[in-house]
Amino acid sequence: MAESYRFPDTLRDLMAAALPEDTSLHGTMPELRNTYLPAAHVKALRPDSMLVVGIRGSGKSFWWAALQRKAHRAAIGSQIGIGDGTIISTGFGEKPSPDDYPGKDALASLVEAFSPRRIWQTVVLRHVGSDRLPRAFTALKNWPPRIKWVETHAEEVERCLFDADQDLERQNTYHLVLFDALDRTADDWKTMHALVRGLLQVLLDFRSYRRIRVKAFVRPDQIEDPEVTAFPDASKVLSEQTELNWRRADLYGLLWQYLANADPQGEVFRNGCMQLAAVRWESRSGIWSVPDALREDENTQRAVFHAIAGPWMGRDRRRGFPYSWLPSHLGDARRQVSPRSFLAALRHAAQDRPRAGQEYALHYESIKRGVQEASKIRVREMQEDYPWVESLMKPLAGISVPCPFEEIRRKWDENQVLARLQNSLDEAEIKLPPAHIGQGAEGVLEDLIGLGLVERISDGRVNLPDVYRVGFGMGRRGGVKPVVR
Repeated sequence: MAESYRFPDTLRDLMAAALPEDTSLHGTMPELRNTYLPAAHVKALRPDSMLVVGIRGSGKSFWWAALQRKAHRAAIGSQIGIGDGTIISTGFGEKPSPDDYPGKDALASLVEAFSPRRIWQTVVLRHVGSDRLPRAFTALKNWPPRIKWVETHAEEVERCLFDADQDLERQNTYHLVLFDALDRTADDWKTMHALVRGLLQVLLDFRSYRRIRVKAFVRPDQIEDPEVTAFPDASKVLSEQTELNWRRADLYGLLWQYLANADPQGEVFRNGCMQLAAVRWESRSGIWSVPDALREDENTQRAVFHAIAGPWMGRDRRRGFPYSWLPSHLGDARRQVSPRSFLAALRHAAQDRPRAGQEYALHYESIKRGVQEASKIRVREMQEDYPWVESLMKPLAGISVPCPFEEIRRKWDENQVLARLQNSLDEAEIKLPPAHIGQGAEGVLEDLIGLGLVERISDGRVNLPDVYRVGFGMGRRGGVKPVVR
């Protein structure tokens, strides 16, 4: 392996142009050339994996959208066990689609009149049985009468689903109904918990079918509350969940996918890899596939990345090695790294100004700056999902972690944080508030732990991983400098 090879400076411009700052789709479809299927995700995307769990930015919405696109299914179908005839329907998503599913405001009214399980059962039925349901149902234009019809025609519903499943079995294909963006179903935990619980019950109902599959993409915090799983046989659903985790090798494989398929400069990266590791690139329909050695062999991956960023995170090995340093500083308290954070960090590193005498395409100080920017993005995402987090974390700017919880509690007391937060809750100003605020500071801490934002370490102190600590302006001895807030 030609470990003395260094990528040219032009790779920095390539990375700045090719890597996205934000991989959120916001209802759009992902580009096929940037579609990378980690080995760990294959199981999650198979039809029999009905509950898929992942942190924000882990790829839930990406795969929800990709599975709906024929070209994407053709590219990955053989790996995940689906064919050209697979039927895909949307049971819920970020983008409004009232013909396919009720939106948040409609759901708020529906849960007052019907059980959440019946609501989602009706949504699935409408997709799966649309060509065999009687006109008495298909003629209905709104969700309340549809759900009412399902409630009063249990035998017809059962027959319709059975026959549809049998037809799919004879055709040797599947019908998948996909659910995503469940945080958009409600503004309060009680309603959202009820709706998620109802959806899990529907997943349980459809376990007995062979070819009708309901697949739900959820965040960990959406299924961890005991209220969500308070129904018989919930364990049968939870025990079969699969996670969209990203190993270090997967993150770098995704990076190679973007760089190799950048137009037109991707050749710079591909040629460099061939010189460095003697790998062969193959193109199909104009899309370059990452060679196996660059997907799974961490020694090869390390050599390639160090040819981009240099061998150390400082002047010598004591500061760490870029290949392992970067992912380790982007993990949350669950030790999970979002590919969105990973790509954003590298994009900002590539956009940083070159240093005098810089030897490699990326400088280690630029990588540190990239982590700062990725942390700011991660903090912003947390604030979008849970606006109350900002009021808890802002008074903590400037303190260093790990620290005793009493230091955090004192900051909250000095700023009357919990009292002001409770007033906002009483006035219904906050979406999805901390579920355990009634238990005081300890309860709120547990809510932060549940979000993967903080952790208790072995000696009892409270710690924040860098991906949040830096963006919230908190320090750590010898760590990446926090962002000034």
